[in-house]
Amino acid sequence: MSVWLQITDTAGAVLVFLGAAICLLGVVGMLKLPDVLSRSHAATKPQTLGLLLVLAGVALRLRGGMDFATLALIGFFQLMTSPVASHLVARSAYRTGQIARGELLFDDLDAQLTEPGQEAGKRPEPDSGPERD
Repeated sequence: MSVWLQITDTAGAVLVFLGAAICLLGVVGMLKLPDVLSRSHAATKPQTLGLLLVLAGVALRLRGGMDFATLALIGFFQLMTSPVASHLVARSAYRTGQIARGELLFDDLDAQLTEPGQEAGKRPEPDSGPERD
């Protein structure tokens, strides 16, 4: 075995280990963080970076063209789906009132979701139904 193959195998093993450690930190963050926005952050960023590091390490170990193409597709779809899904979860949590709005630094959605004629920052009262006489 040549020196370059040993170096790439070692680098691949280190990348796989680092990626797995970052994914583990993301899982700990998902379990320990208090609210939906923090958990969606922990579910997306470390998991995506960890998976990309694992894929890079596996690509260094496999060294095949078809293997590399398959791993590149996996990485591409991970980058496209995970952040979008996390964004949709956070947005639905915002719309259903699961987020404490007083703790937000910026609330860009408030102006978009406020109906015309309504003061920004205040939600309309829910309809109690038809009034009875």
